[in-house]
Amino acid sequence: MGNRMKMPHTGHEEHLCFLENIGYLRSQELLELGIDAKEYYKGLVKGAKFICRKCGRAAASDQNLCEPEKL
Repeated sequence: MGNRMKMPHTGHEEHLCFLENIGYLRSQELLELGIDAKEYYKGLVKGAKFICRKCGRAAASDQNLCEPEKL
């Protein structure tokens, strides 16, 4: 029960930097389950309206960035 990863802040598991750090786009396990991570990720970044001041990634929603700033 103590194996849960500690997040730096609330909602971090939905941020693009977290998804990249865990290898989300390259996950063989997801592919084997029939989940296309690239299509999901594209949905998060398509029509980007925000940029992260911390890592520079762009996203459509500020909810997917640690320190969002409007583009």
